Amino acid sequence: MKIYKYGDNVDTDVIIPARYLNNPDEKSLAAHCMEDIDAGFASTVEAGDIVVGGNNFGCGSSREHAPLAIKACGVKCVIAKSFARIFYRNAINIGFPILECPEAVDGIGAGDAVSVDFASGVIVNETTGKTFQAAPFPEFVNGIIDNGGLLNSLKARGVAK
Repeated sequence: MKIYKYGDNVDTDVIIPARYLNNPDEKSLAAHCMEDIDAGFASTVEAGDIVVGGNNFGCGSSREHAPLAIKACGVKCVIAKSFARIFYRNAINIGFPILECPEAVDGIGAGDAVSVDFASGVIVNETTGKTFQAAPFPEFVNGIIDNGGLLNSLKARGVAK
């Protein structure tokens, strides 16, 4: 598990450049994720890795390609000081967990090992032993994430087909 740490105002055009939106296939998006801010990200990210960002992570456009590209890379979650509201909603809608916790962002370094308990919101920097508390998601949001997104959650509840 690796930590990829970025600063403030990482916008959706940096997360997935607009020139790659002609092919919205998840694997194609993942292949170009973060390439304008971190050229090696797509080739080195592995399942379970975590992205850590500063303030206003995911600002910019309203397209859900941005959280989808990160999720398709196998990233476990994004921890940031704050998220652009539309990115936050899009992430939840596709079943991708994100946590707001400024203290954790300040207390996590690029090489640290980190564990996350989504149900409680507890983030542990295993390298330093420090524990941070993010606001946990309400039960219904955890259900959306656990089901892989809003549509799948509605289908599981028998509300949609």
